[in-house]
Amino acid sequence: MTKVIASGKTVEDAVKQGLAELGVSRDKVEIQVLEQPSKGFLGLIGVKAAKVELKLLPVPEAVPQRVEPAAHVPQVEVKLEGVAAKNPYEEAAAFLKEVAAGMGLDVEVDIKKQRDGHIFNIAGEDLGMIIGRRGQTLDALQYLTNIVANRYSESFVRIVLDAENFRQRRRKTLEDLAERLAGQAIRSGKEVVLEPMPPLERKVIHAKLQNHPQIKTYSKGEEPNRRVVIMTK
Repeated sequence: MTKVIASGKTVEDAVKQGLAELGVSRDKVEIQVLEQPSKGFLGLIGVKAAKVELKLLPVPEAVPQRVEPAAHVPQVEVKLEGVAAKNPYEEAAAFLKEVAAGMGLDVEVDIKKQRDGHIFNIAGEDLGMIIGRRGQTLDALQYLTNIVANRYSESFVRIVLDAENFRQRRRKTLEDLAERLAGQAIRSGKEVVLEPMPPLERKVIHAKLQNHPQIKTYSKGEEPNRRVVIMTK
């Protein structure tokens, strides 16, 4: 490997990551900054990491080739130990706390393991800022948290964020909505088209009505404007 593209919170972090991957010191590479980091809106939405390209400099012919392995092997070993020491869930929780601090919030993150992933329960005051309108900010944070966790994991990990039991309360709201609109469709004999919803919320509507004797559902449109349609059989 003669070059690598690395990313990090800052340009310096990205450079260090690239050096670790190549197993060399800074004087052995040519560094080009591809993207500067940005915090995005409110330090949350649109967060962009710094990105750099590191290219190995040519090795002078006068340097004996046998010297290279001795110079490189210790650094490769350090790199492997460093990666092994990173816990994806701890890194993800630290990211969440950092984002919350940027919003002026002091939160704690309780991590619970489930069969199909991990749930991060966020506790603290004024969590409405983290939840957002209909959970939109919470969903955005969940997306970013999964990116962070998978950056430090060799296998895919799945994290669901929750705050003040929002997920369960939102599910109950959607199920009640599904029943109410199913009744409306039966009374009117017309299709009822819901507002655009993310995939997980559409799934709740479909699941609630899948065994209804008089109603069927389907989704139409393209993301992010895909909607559930409720109609009589």
